[in-house]
Amino acid sequence: MGDQSARGKLNLFLHKIKPYVAMVSLQFGYAGMYILSMVGLRRGINHFVLSVYRHLIAFAVIAPFALVLERKIRPKMTLGIFLRIMVLGFLEPVFAQNLYFVGMTYTSATFASATANILPAITFIFALIFRLEKVNFKKLPSVAKVIGTAITVTGAMVMTWYKGPIIEFISGQGQSHHTSTTSGEQHWVTGTMMLLARCCGWSGFFIVQSFTLKLYPAELSLTALICLMGALEGAIATFVVEHSMSVWVIGWDYRLLAAAYSGIVCSGIAYYVQGIVMKEQGPVFVTAFSPLAMIITAALAAIILAEQVRLGSILGTILIVIGLYAVVWGKSKDPTTSALLIKDEKAVAHELPITDSKRSSITVDNNTKDSTTGTAGDFKFPIKAQES
Repeated sequence: MGDQSARGKLNLFLHKIKPYVAMVSLQFGYAGMYILSMVGLRRGINHFVLSVYRHLIAFAVIAPFALVLERKIRPKMTLGIFLRIMVLGFLEPVFAQNLYFVGMTYTSATFASATANILPAITFIFALIFRLEKVNFKKLPSVAKVIGTAITVTGAMVMTWYKGPIIEFISGQGQSHHTSTTSGEQHWVTGTMMLLARCCGWSGFFIVQSFTLKLYPAELSLTALICLMGALEGAIATFVVEHSMSVWVIGWDYRLLAAAYSGIVCSGIAYYVQGIVMKEQGPVFVTAFSPLAMIITAALAAIILAEQVRLGSILGTILIVIGLYAVVWGKSKDPTTSALLIKDEKAVAHELPITDSKRSSITVDNNTKDSTTGTAGDFKFPIKAQES
């Protein structure tokens, strides 16, 4: 029984740390995308072309898994679902990503990753508009969400309008890439506005996706279709804006690496991992890790790209992180989030082996139903519900 108890504790520990390991690893993946995308853009790849290749590669990777794994659960395609997929293919793959690439070239990879921290606040505002969120000012969690959103927006404004002196973390950092940095400073406000507009488009993508998933609950298939539609719409936009076919030639270098890495890791694996973690822990848990990508990106950009870090970016980032976690704390106290946590505990209780110490708390009564107990076959495990 001792070995069985130890094995049960190990299973519980692995179950608890699995989403943390997944999300931390994903933030390293996003940080790598920010750096490689900046390198690819500096090497001359067109940002429209980068987005198109990225989603073509993502579609090629995801589609086989979607065809095999979801062949029995894939709903029938209707005109309404197809139109929603067209909107999704435009909002994030075309609108948001191209604004991000241009905004990053006008500012920096560190700054672009930092502005992504405002995404939960914008999503919260959109959720209020579409009645996906409710605010009760008599309850502290609701007040925390509102105040956190205001602080996050304030941080974004600080990053936009105040640059401040250069903070050199590495000796000689300010001397490198002088021409590129000077050009970026001339377009700093324009680039920041593009990055904030990108966050609005990305947030709208999540809102539309939440409605679409209710009609088309096949995550892999929906992701593959979004990537395909995004590549097609992005190609049309590229032909309209760029009249030369030479922009499509990228070669076997960092430009191809940036497209392949972004497509496989950040449009393929990321969508899948986020979907799995979101089912178990909720969207609040997923968004809570976004500041980590910013920190990793800042460190890599200072070392690899010799980017300048300014005081305004640091102060704005601090405000954004404070506001973000106020929103996260408020969301974690929502009744729906508490229900997700209780459901997760039930799943663990169902998988863990039954030890002698647990048998004393097992009630073999199939007629008894209680909302605070999880079931495992004919056995019932008492589970303590988290206060909401």
